[in-house]
Amino acid sequence: MANSWATLGVDLHLEPAGSSGLRRGLTDALRDAVRTGRLAPGTRLPSSRSLAADLGIARNTVAEAYADLVAEGWLTARQGSGTQVAERVVVPPPDTAPRRRAPGRPIYSLIPGSPDLAAFPRAEWLKAARRALATAPFDALGYGDPRGRPELRTALAGYLARARGVRTDPDTIMITAGFSHALRILGALLRARGVRTVAVESYGLDVHWGLLRSAGLATPALPYDELGTDTGALSDEGAVLVTPAHQFPMGMPLHPDRRTAVVEWARRTGGLVLEDDYDGEFRYDRQPVGALQGLDPDRVVYLGTASKSLAPGLRLGWMALPPSLVEEAAAAKGRIDTCGALDQLTLAEFMVSGAYDRHVRSSRLRYRRRRDALAAAVADRAPEVRVTGIAAGLHAVLRLPPGTEQSVIQAATWQGLALHGLAFHRHPEAASESLDALVVGYGTPPDSAWAGALEALCRVLP
Repeated sequence: MANSWATLGVDLHLEPAGSSGLRRGLTDALRDAVRTGRLAPGTRLPSSRSLAADLGIARNTVAEAYADLVAEGWLTARQGSGTQVAERVVVPPPDTAPRRRAPGRPIYSLIPGSPDLAAFPRAEWLKAARRALATAPFDALGYGDPRGRPELRTALAGYLARARGVRTDPDTIMITAGFSHALRILGALLRARGVRTVAVESYGLDVHWGLLRSAGLATPALPYDELGTDTGALSDEGAVLVTPAHQFPMGMPLHPDRRTAVVEWARRTGGLVLEDDYDGEFRYDRQPVGALQGLDPDRVVYLGTASKSLAPGLRLGWMALPPSLVEEAAAAKGRIDTCGALDQLTLAEFMVSGAYDRHVRSSRLRYRRRRDALAAAVADRAPEVRVTGIAAGLHAVLRLPPGTEQSVIQAATWQGLALHGLAFHRHPEAASESLDALVVGYGTPPDSAWAGALEALCRVLP
């Protein structure tokens, strides 16, 4: 069978131009592509036969153009290695604006919200991926149910019931591409139901508030005090977003009376509780408090992800929905599964095999040791600073002397330490007292950088 354009060589987009002949036009087009950096040094070019077939010109024309550019130093040609772009400094064209120099990256990061990515269980995940792919049904590679793969929904239903006290079944679980994706779906769903307001906590993540606002929803902040978020302040809002197991970033569980109050509010008004189970699996001093959803599965939407337990780059999250919302959520998601089926199958296998439980337990021990080391170092080096919140999660709040938060953040920058102050996470409409504190993500650095990050932190504390 004769070779065709569809099967020859590698692709190279060129548009030979000019009135002085094909050879000169091709030579100029190649030279310009190299000069401007579109063809980077070391790029291997198609063979003369392949490029000639692509462009519909004679092979000798291409060979002569290549030879001219080799002689000029733009290309190199070696026996057995083909023709490549020569190593040289790429000079941008005169009309290209100079790029701003990127600011230096910090040496250490204690920004909260990420686990130790170096601890991702690559070997176990690869084993699970191989088993999942070997046994995957053919239809797993199709568009799929908008709720996600049944294998993962089944595995999650069992795990969430056992580990978090969630009352659900595979039919009411929906797989999402992380928490933000889930919030987009819920925002569209709530807006379609006529909801106009979703109450949020005084401290949290502005990206979540922004996602709700982009759906056309107002996001007033609930008061916060020594007992945590005051859910008794809810009135005629259509929904509320809370982190009851381990409030982010303040680090306290929702008080039992207020857990009861928010569920009673939802039953009385027909509102929905959106439960962000942030850090729910990482409690170090006792068994974690169960999910709020267990109190009323018809009024609480449970949201979880693999972002803290495994890695945010997996983009895998889930919702345990009230049965009455499943069809509406599927419509809001888009009627087809938009999350990678193979990753879903891998996570299902990872959970069913017990590898997920083993990883969470080993991570729990590692993060507990880090939190203990942080508390001990702060007590020894900065006695005026208090580590607050329960022994849980991947971050801790360090209360600072009044008026020192911004100066500490500035000093951290000078030390090459990325750090967030509490003000970064405060809702602009929050009525609670403004506190000076740091939100220290001790889960973020790899083991090799933890000691250095902790030392840098201690140097900047008052």
